[in-house]
Amino acid sequence: MNKANNPKLKSWVEVKPGSDFPIQNIPFGIFKTKDLSPRAGTAIGNYILDLSIITNAGLLNTIAFDKKVLEEKTLNNFIALGKPITNAVRERIAELLSTENTELQNNTELKNQALIKQSDAEMLLPIRIPNYTDFYSSREHATNVGSMFRDPKNALLPNWLHLPVGYHGRASSIVVSGTPIHRPKGQTKADDADKPTFGPTRLLDFELEMAFVINKETALGSSVTTAQAEDHIFGLLLFNDWSARDIQKWEYVPLGPFLAKNFGSTVSPWIVTLEALEPFKTDSPEQDPEVLPYLQFTGKKNYDIRLEVDIIAPAGAAKTISNSNFKYMYWNMCQQLAHHTANGCNIQVGDLYASGTISGPTPDSYGSMLEITWQGKNPIQMPDGTERKFIQDNDTVVMRAHAEKDGVRIGFGECTGKILPAL
Repeated sequence: MNKANNPKLKSWVEVKPGSDFPIQNIPFGIFKTKDLSPRAGTAIGNYILDLSIITNAGLLNTIAFDKKVLEEKTLNNFIALGKPITNAVRERIAELLSTENTELQNNTELKNQALIKQSDAEMLLPIRIPNYTDFYSSREHATNVGSMFRDPKNALLPNWLHLPVGYHGRASSIVVSGTPIHRPKGQTKADDADKPTFGPTRLLDFELEMAFVINKETALGSSVTTAQAEDHIFGLLLFNDWSARDIQKWEYVPLGPFLAKNFGSTVSPWIVTLEALEPFKTDSPEQDPEVLPYLQFTGKKNYDIRLEVDIIAPAGAAKTISNSNFKYMYWNMCQQLAHHTANGCNIQVGDLYASGTISGPTPDSYGSMLEITWQGKNPIQMPDGTERKFIQDNDTVVMRAHAEKDGVRIGFGECTGKILPAL
């Protein structure tokens, strides 16, 4: 076990019960304040520990690496140092924050300079994203969608149980939590219409997803096996892949989503490392038929991470509409990366790979409005008396995620986006 994962470890920084950020987490993100330029930090309780401050004070000198990477506006060069370094930094931070260590705890001036209230900081997109891929790996979600638009008896297409279906998305429109998204416009065609029309989407949806971040590049022509995959994955973020269902329905044949997806996706600001999530590994669903050898794996590759989605109406009325879990994924991250690179596709540091909508086996665990309301046939009743078939203008969607075991809760912070009217 990593020392930082010890459930008995306590911090001298106050961490309130139910916090996403105990000392066992040590996620990484980029923040700024009115007085500080963008730089790397970690979350502890309601605070951010400024990593450039403790670095300049010599508190990370026991680890040999270029310390300037912690003063950059993205984490790419830090995570590219590799797991021997990034894990050592995480362990050292946990050591400095533990009650038994006095190096920072008893240095009042340095402590006051290094610890910043999260409420006083602005979180930024933590990585520069060269490439983004979105998978379609929840069997429950794929079955629900297939049942709606095809024959329920043949909901899954013939390839679905043999490979992790995915497509290349748009990296430039991925934004950090709290960034508003304007309702997109595009072509739609009513079933009884002779021709399409152009205008704002009427069926705007969210998709509840997780995404993993690459920390090691590969050469063109090489591939990553399922056994090697975790060495290439730095950590995970919460991911909302906003979707315009009516635009998607008209455009997706024959090449798949385009304008229905590329207008925006939202990520949570903190990257939670695979190492912090190690205690929450769980068995994967049984895969039948047996997958081809390059997709086979050993050990626990899924993660027991609880997921929640709220809708907040413009006047503030809020309702939790989904409680799902990352453990439901049929295709795990190791299989996704192995398949993605099986043809020799090279990967780059900062690449983002989203899971696809995460739906569970019951209606309250579905991961999109399309499923929750079953194409609008079962509207959600909001506390203010309004109803929702899909997302309306000025609605805010809030996603949360955490794993919990042995009294330790590891969370991701919020992934929040407000929908503004079309421009």
